Amino acid sequence: MATFGAAVTPPYNPNKDIEVQQPPNDGITSLGFSPKANYLVATSWDTEVRCYEVQSTGATNPKAGTKADQPVLCSAWKDDGASVFFGGCDKQAKLWNLGSGAPPQTVAMHDEPIKELAWIPEMNMLATGSWDKTVRYWDLRQNQPVHTQKLPERVYAMSVKHPLMVVGTADRNIIVFNLQNPGAEFKRIQSPLKFQTRCIATFPDKQGYLVGSIEGRVAVQHLDDSQSSKNFTFKCHRDNNEVYSVNSIQFHPVHGTFTTAGSDGAYNFWDKDSKQRLKAMTRSSQPIPCSAFNHDGTIFAYASSYDWSKGAENHNPATTKNHILMHPTQEAEVKPRPKAAKR
Repeated sequence: MATFGAAVTPPYNPNKDIEVQQPPNDGITSLGFSPKANYLVATSWDTEVRCYEVQSTGATNPKAGTKADQPVLCSAWKDDGASVFFGGCDKQAKLWNLGSGAPPQTVAMHDEPIKELAWIPEMNMLATGSWDKTVRYWDLRQNQPVHTQKLPERVYAMSVKHPLMVVGTADRNIIVFNLQNPGAEFKRIQSPLKFQTRCIATFPDKQGYLVGSIEGRVAVQHLDDSQSSKNFTFKCHRDNNEVYSVNSIQFHPVHGTFTTAGSDGAYNFWDKDSKQRLKAMTRSSQPIPCSAFNHDGTIFAYASSYDWSKGAENHNPATTKNHILMHPTQEAEVKPRPKAAKR
């Protein structure tokens, strides 16, 4: 029985994180913080793109919004911190200047929905990955792509840290590009995980990448074959015989540790170098489809909404609500730990 007058912790927020006001009205597909300040952008199946200002107190103000013609699947900030790219089911990527008041400008086109995009400031180009089985590079001054890279299958995941770009496609292909020669594959492997790739994150030192899949497992992969002995996989986002998708992997921008977030409604902090879980957070009642750190790693934002992992027949709009939550990170959660001594 609840104590009279006591605050009840909602099941979608068991960790008592800060809730963003006026969240999207449908499934949340991407989150991203400005590289310059605490502005958070969220995209959604409701076709809207929203920007929130996060104050030092943790309070949030809806700052601006815009719409696409169809559901939005991905977003990326430009390095100026003043404009955002977004793309999705209308097969276009658009550039939205938040302060101008002008409508977003179409800067890229594909033949099928755009699943991933990344702004690459070192090249002054936008990379877009699509279900049309291509990655295209765009100079914003031109209407046509600078280069179209054909891929074996549809793009499901992509991560860029120049000059490294890693793309995960259907059929478990992992394709690595050296962006100093973007028109040629650097390496192609079959994912070390046995089931569909869900997310990819490049190491901060650009020496490898992490892969998350629908089977509740993460692979740690090094680029250099001489480092292959350091490759390993580990299980996560599981509950006895229940196995959940790893939907999002994010590296901490300062410490190089990382988080995983999954369809089980949990997010965890990890250190790949010491092979330790730094902190396991309490599971919430809804899946976490996407997440992001702010520019200095003091805030970890994540969405709580249906991720379609069990199809439309398991989606009940009456009971599924959409939330964006922000966790103020603690040093013990994100700082690397020394390797445990072998006995």
